[in-house]
Amino acid sequence: MTELNNRFHTIIDNIRVAENQAGMIPNSVQLLAVSKTQPAEVIRQAAEAGQRYFGENYLQEALIKINSLKDLKIEWHFIGPIQSNKTKDIAANFDWVQTVDRLKIAQRLDNQRPSSRGKLNICIQVNIDNESSKSGIAATELFELAKQISQLNNLQLRGLMIIPTHTDDPLQQQRSFHLAHMLFKQLAEIYPSIDTLSMGMSGDMAMAIAEGSTMVRIGTAIFGIRHT
Repeated sequence: MTELNNRFHTIIDNIRVAENQAGMIPNSVQLLAVSKTQPAEVIRQAAEAGQRYFGENYLQEALIKINSLKDLKIEWHFIGPIQSNKTKDIAANFDWVQTVDRLKIAQRLDNQRPSSRGKLNICIQVNIDNESSKSGIAATELFELAKQISQLNNLQLRGLMIIPTHTDDPLQQQRSFHLAHMLFKQLAEIYPSIDTLSMGMSGDMAMAIAEGSTMVRIGTAIFGIRHT
């Protein structure tokens, strides 16, 4: 087995252990492989190891890889900041967008989604710790934006994505995850399509799963050092 294969299966095993410890249904947490800066051939190796979901931050880089890996059954998630002039290509080429935080972007994605591709899955990015340096909508504005997105015909509202503040305080981290899960559950009571809470990375994956994450975003721990 290759190093990548070993790393991938180690991460999967760690996710399953965390699920079990959290009392979650087995195989209920998905792994999103963050493949930004990784070349197409490395993504192909991960896909051959069994990974299906890949997250990309940079549109132009992603489009090259999406095109060259068309033969694989990959589900592509856009997880980077969204500029208005990029929405057309994002809407046409991705299966999910996890970083929607304003109505203007959602409307553009809705208008530009090709009908042949079906609905575009959307996660709203919430700035859970109100950090001025981070994208994301404030928790107080979440429900109004969710209502507006739910009315757009070509989008399917699926859940929330959060990136908590970087901290060495596990209690602060746990509070952020707990608040996100509360918001997620409240939204799910209103919208039956809500099923995805994207939170947790390599260093905080187990805690995120314990607090209700359904999708963790892992990059270097799978692929090794990024290619730049």
